[in-house]
This record gives sequence, C-alpha cells and structure tokens, in this order.
Amino acid sequence: MFEWVLSTLIIIGAFFTLVGSIGLYKLPDFFMRLHGPTKATTLGVGALLIASALYFSFKIDDISLHEVLITVFLFITAPVSAHLMAKAAIHIKLKQVDRTQNKMNSTTTR
Repeated sequence: MFEWVLSTLIIIGAFFTLVGSIGLYKLPDFFMRLHGPTKATTLGVGALLIASALYFSFKIDDISLHEVLITVFLFITAPVSAHLMAKAAIHIKLKQVDRTQNKMNSTTTR
C-alpha cells in the first residue's frame, strides 16, 4: 500500500509539473505565463517532495527534514515571488494580450 501512495504522489507531481511547463510554453503573455508554472510548481514539486520525504522517512526510520524544509520554503516563496513579479510587470507597464487586459480592467472596476 505504501508503494501505491508514493506512486500516486509521484504521478500527481509529474502531471502538475508537466501542465505548468505546457502552460509556460503555450500561454500568450507574461501574466498568463506567470500563473501556470507558479501553481503547478507548488502542487507538482510539492507532491514530489512529500513522496520523497515519506520514502526516506520510512527507509531510515527517522523524519527526513530536508524535504520537509524544502516543501515549506517552496510553499512560502512561490506565491510571494509570483506576486512580486506581477507587481513589477504592472509597474513597468508590460504589454498585455487584449483578453488579459480586459479581464484585469473588469476586476479593478468592481
């Protein structure tokens, strides 16, 4: 059963990482490209790190703090860095695709 849990976490992590990579490649402007990889990294790499922490915790019969600390650091820094990059892009008035610009204008006027 333990192997099934690890396999599921690894497949989930690989799937979300792949979706984030495809989003980075396919989406048309910076703001859309920023959204895909930051969410996918948090879910994808987080699931992979949790699988690694579980595996090594049971293998050496001790809590594997390396992966736990990396996961906590990732969950804290990914949203903050994405927010700062978006604020910087807005500050320098980075060009946007029309549908992104229309969405941003409609949300700020409410």
